[in-house]
Amino acid sequence: MEKRTRAGFRTTMNVDSEINKQLFLPQNERLLVALEVQRRQKKRRSFLPTSSREEYTTFICVSVTNTSPHQLLITKVKQFSGSPSFTRRSQWTVEQLKQVNGINPNKDTPEFDLVFDNAVDQWVASSSPEKCIFIQVLYRACQTHWESKAGSLVNLRKLKASQQKTPNQIEPTGVPKEPAAPRTLQVRRKSIAPPRKTEFINCQSKLTRDASTMNLVIYRCKAFLSRVRKLMVARRKGPPRPDKGQTGSRGAQRTMGNVVHRMTVALGERGGRLTRAEDRTVKLMQKAQQLADTAHKLALKSTK
Repeated sequence: MEKRTRAGFRTTMNVDSEINKQLFLPQNERLLVALEVQRRQKKRRSFLPTSSREEYTTFICVSVTNTSPHQLLITKVKQFSGSPSFTRRSQWTVEQLKQVNGINPNKDTPEFDLVFDNAVDQWVASSSPEKCIFIQVLYRACQTHWESKAGSLVNLRKLKASQQKTPNQIEPTGVPKEPAAPRTLQVRRKSIAPPRKTEFINCQSKLTRDASTMNLVIYRCKAFLSRVRKLMVARRKGPPRPDKGQTGSRGAQRTMGNVVHRMTVALGERGGRLTRAEDRTVKLMQKAQQLADTAHKLALKSTK
């Protein structure tokens, strides 16, 4: 059974650091991002007695190996209730990650899907900003991984081509040449299939376009403010403590809540302006491309 405690309350820098220290550093890996999640659809385990169902927290982690060739890995990590240690449950390479589905391309939502070769996981993140940070970091890591893979393939092709060439080689006269292999076989030998890239669908454009760096900063601020807000709500719901300065503390909490609200609104407006500016830039680029195509067609007509 998935965790039933307060969502979004545990995914902090301290938790990321502990996961990295316990699980990834000993394996010579580096943690890029960790996201606390819950399943969108509960697994049916009615045959198990209630007492045997352990409660745990689930994290989805993205890591990269420190040794070459670098591997990008997606790992499911669990922490059982009452235990300070983390357990590695499942792990996939990025080549096994077929698709990342952001569910809604029009607004921030905590839901997303990860589609692997042998599994489909439907998750709800601890908060919408945390999910957006996860998508951005995963997208960047995938782009870097595929670019390095493409460069390795180009170098491999060049190496094979140089090995096939024998400079200053002179064939002796009168020696019959061996029959050349069929053309289809030659093409099959020389062709090196490029790796299949992970597909990102239904993800907001601000998570994957050029302005994603600024948006990542905004989402980190939003995630921090979300944690502060939830912490304040949790303290407000806790048992009252008799204190002489109770009235003053309540006033400070209200002031802090107002500050958090104003900062959240300001960050949302800033993110909206960035998205609109990016959309206008894309439209201008499309118009410029259309003008360039028209000019090219006119130039071709004039030369005829």
